[in-house]
Amino acid sequence: MNRGIRQNWQLVSKALCALLLSVVVFKSLITGHSDTDLQKEGGTKSSTSETKVASKQTSESLAQLIDRTVDQSDLARARWGISVVSVNDGHEVYARNADQLFTPASNMKVFTTGVALDILGADYRWRTSVYSSSPPNAAGSIDGDLVLYGRGAPDFLAQSKTNNRNSLAQLADDLYARGVRRIQGNVIGDESYFRGEPLGDGWQWTDIQWYFGAEASALSINGNEIDINLAPSAKGGATMEVHESDPVNYVTVQNDLITVERGKAMTLGVHRGLSDNNVHIWGEFPSGGKGFGARLSVYNPALWAARLFHQILKARGIEVAGNAQAQSSRQPPSQRFDPTKSIELAFVSSKPLAEIIKDTNKESINLYAELMLRTLGRERGSLIAASESGGRERGDDEAGLAVIRLWMSRAQIPASGLALHDGSGLSRLNLVTPKSLSQFLVSLSRTSNAGIFRESLPISGRDGTLSGRLTSVAGKVTAKTGFLTYDASLSGYLTTEAGEILAFSILCNDQTGRASTARLIDEITSVLATYPNLRG
Repeated sequence: MNRGIRQNWQLVSKALCALLLSVVVFKSLITGHSDTDLQKEGGTKSSTSETKVASKQTSESLAQLIDRTVDQSDLARARWGISVVSVNDGHEVYARNADQLFTPASNMKVFTTGVALDILGADYRWRTSVYSSSPPNAAGSIDGDLVLYGRGAPDFLAQSKTNNRNSLAQLADDLYARGVRRIQGNVIGDESYFRGEPLGDGWQWTDIQWYFGAEASALSINGNEIDINLAPSAKGGATMEVHESDPVNYVTVQNDLITVERGKAMTLGVHRGLSDNNVHIWGEFPSGGKGFGARLSVYNPALWAARLFHQILKARGIEVAGNAQAQSSRQPPSQRFDPTKSIELAFVSSKPLAEIIKDTNKESINLYAELMLRTLGRERGSLIAASESGGRERGDDEAGLAVIRLWMSRAQIPASGLALHDGSGLSRLNLVTPKSLSQFLVSLSRTSNAGIFRESLPISGRDGTLSGRLTSVAGKVTAKTGFLTYDASLSGYLTTEAGEILAFSILCNDQTGRASTARLIDEITSVLATYPNLRG
């Protein structure tokens, strides 16, 4: 080979070597592997760096699977926001519009119950008291009014078939045991402990008549709701029989619902006034039907509590000369009832907060969440400097929301761009991000009551609002459900196949189609819970 040919061949050989080296380097850059690393993957043991690479590849494959699940569904036109993070270190496992704002529906209860549990404590109890200006005299007579003073107990009842410990009946028994036999004045139901509006900001007027739109009164009783049950008459054309769970007839029912022949279509209307307790029912109900039931909220529950107490006192043998009345915080502060200037004759206590929160989250009870929010504001509102607008007194619901924001800021969860308007999620004005919920759940998992909070959430396939959902991964998901018209949500914790715990939030808004949003949310959640080797 002559000298020129040898020189040219050497140049070509160097170029080929350089090219092969660059291919190896480029391949390593785009795959995260060197050829040596790829050989090691076939072994039974991997290094820490290889585990991280495999985890990254798994996450990328998971993202493609979830994206395809949403994008190829009948609900692709809806707005989807998803955030999945590791509880262990907060590492992001999957995100889709995680920083965008969504209406959370009842997932707002995650914030409310979580902060209440951490700040008020699992053993916090609400106290309901009976006061008078003077003790009973030797004859057992109280010269003046008897004040039934509420502080927001969610589980306060008129009476219970099993346990009267937190009830009007127990208070009447205690008063009788103390020697009280006559009240010379009135029985007053006082709800002035809470300041502000009893309804949430942004609640729709069409929701207020139903049980889930009940007023958050400091003197709540029987869940501030009544049951109305209607049974068809055996005689065609006759009005239906009405049965209601109100022994003092505080709620009146105008019944214009008639029974018609069997097989005819049912028509039914129910309406309760916005500022009264007059219920009108109308329509036609076919004979042979099983009847109909409705759960309606009660307007001005403090007065209802006073009337119930008035009746129970009489039944217990305590005479009452006056009437049942109510008073609230809607009067000058100097004229409000001051319990420190009166004598407490009797009191009852609620269940501990840990049990109340379990009821709230398992069954998604709006009233409980709203009372919890106002309790936060009343008990811990001093943590936040009140900014009175034009002399307006800050409501305890506003103060409670400010406390939630403070908790989030201390946990380094950005909250300035969120819109928080109530404690239950019934308000359409609430706007949060999936990431804020998942981060909140991670932060909450590091508090002393983390286990109690997690146990309060519905368990997949077992109880609460998830009892009939996610049955294929029963027991592996604990999460709060949420539904409003066009909106659905699910946020909580899940355990992967690899045993890792993830915090997640799935929010869907603007869903106007006929397909089931809950079904697709459950499909996404099941993917997370069953995806092989998924680690946080």
